[in-house]
Amino acid sequence: MNVVPAWVSYSVFRVLLFAVPLAVMLFLRIEWWIAAIAAAVIGASLSFIFLRKPREKVALGLYQARHPDTEPAHPDAVSEDAALDRADARAADADLQRERESQ
Repeated sequence: MNVVPAWVSYSVFRVLLFAVPLAVMLFLRIEWWIAAIAAAVIGASLSFIFLRKPREKVALGLYQARHPDTEPAHPDAVSEDAALDRADARAADADLQRERESQ
């Protein structure tokens, strides 16, 4: 099933909450700059009131994208960790070998 991302629906609603009042005011022949300012204020107010859940979903998505649960491993760090693990394994094998020889 194709689900629309939260940021797309939120953006469409925000544009509509600006465009509809702007179109109505321009239809009523209000000066375009006054209509634009009023539409921006109306759109911001309505989106603050009615679009709380979509806004929170978008904010959560942005936070999760910016702060992943696990840090991405650098390729050098992975190879260094593997080399250290091999060295630890060899040291443990050598310690076991010495213990067996000393008994």
